[in-house]
Amino acid sequence: MTGTVTAGNRSFVAAGTLPRTVLSECVRTATAAPSLHNSQPWRFRVGDDHVDVYADRGRQLTVLDPTGRELLISVGAAVFTLRLAIRDAGCLPVLTLFPDPQRPDLVARVSVGRPAASTPGVASLALAVGRRHTNRYPFADTALPADAVERLVTAAHLEGAALAVASPVGRDAILGMSRAADRRLRERDGYDAELARWTKPGRGRQDGVPVTAIGPWDALEVLPVRDFALPRRDRDPLTAEFEPHPTIVVLATRGDGPEDWLRAGQALQRVLLTATGLGLATTPISQPVELPAVRALLTDTGTGAWAQMVLRVGYGRPVPATPRRPLKDVLLG
Repeated sequence: MTGTVTAGNRSFVAAGTLPRTVLSECVRTATAAPSLHNSQPWRFRVGDDHVDVYADRGRQLTVLDPTGRELLISVGAAVFTLRLAIRDAGCLPVLTLFPDPQRPDLVARVSVGRPAASTPGVASLALAVGRRHTNRYPFADTALPADAVERLVTAAHLEGAALAVASPVGRDAILGMSRAADRRLRERDGYDAELARWTKPGRGRQDGVPVTAIGPWDALEVLPVRDFALPRRDRDPLTAEFEPHPTIVVLATRGDGPEDWLRAGQALQRVLLTATGLGLATTPISQPVELPAVRALLTDTGTGAWAQMVLRVGYGRPVPATPRRPLKDVLLG
């Protein structure tokens, strides 16, 4: 996956339509979106002038995500990437969430709108799709430039969400809560079995977390690196010193229902792609929002800003991509 697609026949774009072959390639681009444990919980159906996006409940992590909140955030990230691919192909995407109340797993319909030439901003985000990877390695102990932070905040705002940068005191509190949440999650019944489902190596496996995506433990135990219980490669150390003062941001939405979770996923992907375009690395820290009691501490009840995801952002080493399922496995007939 090296980016998104461009319509090869300009006459289709001029008419305000895209061929099914182009829409299928847009779907392929959408599958590069991030998801919890690389579970890829989405399915798509390509129509004449739209793509329907479905939540694949069979891929839900019921121990970590019993409500399906993170599943819909993952699907929302794919929805944004699909919108971006259609936009870069030369048409405006028109989004409808939950278009059919009788089919709750049909979470979005992205229709092909009027022709509109791609812009440098769109092209930059599209180029970042294939370069965005979760980075679980140490980052440089360097503060982010103010203009980079502002662009990340703006990216979340454009998708109807808010992104707040934690202060030093807030950062330390969030990291402490994250470590505590990680310990409590590992004590849950079924946690190890669920983790094994998504990390067990298999020949030709095209989902889950491969060994190549696992970083070292934080020797200083500052960051709550998820223990995937897999053997590291010989060339990677078991532990490393991570940056002592990581930049931590919290993504929040005004509500906390299924539409808000989809909105959070779209905002998350726009933030991640914007960061990638700025040369920044990112790591989702999901443990604190996987425990309701801890998540409540990150939620501002006064403003109704519900915490949906915690991210670590900084300058990091290049990391490889994780596998994706082939198009035939995610397309519905």
